[in-house]
Amino acid sequence: MNPIRARKICAFLFLYLIFHAGCTESNHSARAATYFVPPTLAVTASPLPLSTLPATAAPAFVPTLESGCSNLLAYINDITIPDGTIFAPGENIDKRWLVENQGTCNWNNRYSLRLTGGDPMGSTTAQSLTPALAGSQTVIRIPFKAPEGQGKYRSAWQAYTPDGVPFGDPIFIVIEVVPRAASTP
Repeated sequence: MNPIRARKICAFLFLYLIFHAGCTESNHSARAATYFVPPTLAVTASPLPLSTLPATAAPAFVPTLESGCSNLLAYINDITIPDGTIFAPGENIDKRWLVENQGTCNWNNRYSLRLTGGDPMGSTTAQSLTPALAGSQTVIRIPFKAPEGQGKYRSAWQAYTPDGVPFGDPIFIVIEVVPRAASTP
């Protein structure tokens, strides 16, 4: 082979190898490092045996006012003392209503029941509303005393939120007071 031609071939191969080495990626591990592998959690916790848990008393039911909830008292029926029941003057009355908490708020002792019209008939004009979970039924009880005067009496009551906002159906008691007949000798 001609020495000049051999030099040309060697120079061409040398330039070809340099050009080829510069244009190809030689570090394959750098490309592999760009792939993301999400982390996974390994479950290592084991449950405690029930026998090691200390015995505790069940917490007392204390419903709380929840922000963003709605209040709705729905009257269902009179449990005692139908409207128009006749009483003697000064007779004790045990009035009970069945109602339902149809709102989403739980009623607690900050909710109240207030006289909104009529005669209080010996009862305090503001009372705590019976606590009730949302969606449950409860009994409201107010003790009254029949007035001394003869006639028809009505007492209207309304539920109020802790902020003093009335809500729901009002509840009523309607009675008639009639003096007892005098006994004849």
